[in-house]
Amino acid sequence: MELHSFMLLRHGKVAAEGWWNPYSADLPHALYSVSKSFTSTAVGFAVKEKLLTVDDLVISFFPEDLPEKVSPYLERLAIKHLLMMASGHTQDITETMSQQPDGNWVKAFFGVPLEKEPGTYFLYNNGATYMLSAIIQKVSGQSLLDYLKPRLFAPLGIVNPVWDTCPRGISAGAFGLSVITEDIAKLGLLYLQQGVWNGERLLEEEWIQAATTKQIDNGDNPDSDWNQGYGYQFWQCRHQAYRGDGFFGQFCLVMPEQQAVIAITGAQGDMQIVLNTIWDHLLPAMEPEPLASNEAEAERVAAQLRELAILPPHGLNCSENEKVMNGQIYKLEDPHGWQSFSVTFTGNEAMITMIHKENSYITRAGRSAWLAGRSSLIEEKDLKVVSSFT
Repeated sequence: MELHSFMLLRHGKVAAEGWWNPYSADLPHALYSVSKSFTSTAVGFAVKEKLLTVDDLVISFFPEDLPEKVSPYLERLAIKHLLMMASGHTQDITETMSQQPDGNWVKAFFGVPLEKEPGTYFLYNNGATYMLSAIIQKVSGQSLLDYLKPRLFAPLGIVNPVWDTCPRGISAGAFGLSVITEDIAKLGLLYLQQGVWNGERLLEEEWIQAATTKQIDNGDNPDSDWNQGYGYQFWQCRHQAYRGDGFFGQFCLVMPEQQAVIAITGAQGDMQIVLNTIWDHLLPAMEPEPLASNEAEAERVAAQLRELAILPPHGLNCSENEKVMNGQIYKLEDPHGWQSFSVTFTGNEAMITMIHKENSYITRAGRSAWLAGRSSLIEEKDLKVVSSFT
């Protein structure tokens, strides 16, 4: 498994935590679809504030974006159907929305016909969650990110969250949120505590129950944690647990019976392996009462956690190709605007320069060692990066 971080909380306290170098506690991580659980939380706040109800019809919020003919299925589509991934679509429409010429993802959503009665057919669909974000912006006058800042992020001490948007500035909702690992754990703890944080009720208990219990069936494989049912943007798990999860192994796992929360980030392809590891190793060790003090064992575990690392790639100390490539500019024929790249070697460091539409993007890498820096090469925003080369 390639994990980047994990935190284990029990009874509201950190029992263990670790980051695989070069990842660190203060490094924000892309949550991918764990973002959905934050979006669901925003809907919970909007329900509490009576800005909407889960029974409200989706078409009522966007009369200007509706198709010329509204089908009976679309007429009956409600917010709760978006929450439970039962919009009536039979395919994820993310690509369709992203290709909308005018950038109007709401209009693109309505443009894909519903083939099933809303609420009857489970289909994991990023478009449904995006529509929740668009509805929050419509009823509050704020982006999803800004709406959550005073209601969730500030009370929980979540600092500098970043959320990608569609071309029209609406938070993506289904994905695109970046926060640190501790922030994932905080969301899980808020739900474990039934919406109460530091003695203050933030979310109604009724919302917590609705969001984290099965609203719809999604399969019949008893050994799969993707077939245990789906709530309001939370997956049901085996062992009476529930979770938000995201591509490449991002997890916000809540285990009410054990009073536990597990937050994980990573780059893991098979996500079931991660959950199986928790069920097979961590779950059996979670005793209902505190263990007897064992300082030697505690220090051994702490030492292991401090030494977690992802090894950088290793190779020959110096390749003959370095002399050939050093400082050379290689022209590119690319329809997406990439014009050239060059690599300059200086001792144990390589500087990679990419030119895209006359803009320079520079990334530095260490020789068989991680080198921290910043770059906007991968996305159109400034990101922390760590790089290595051989």
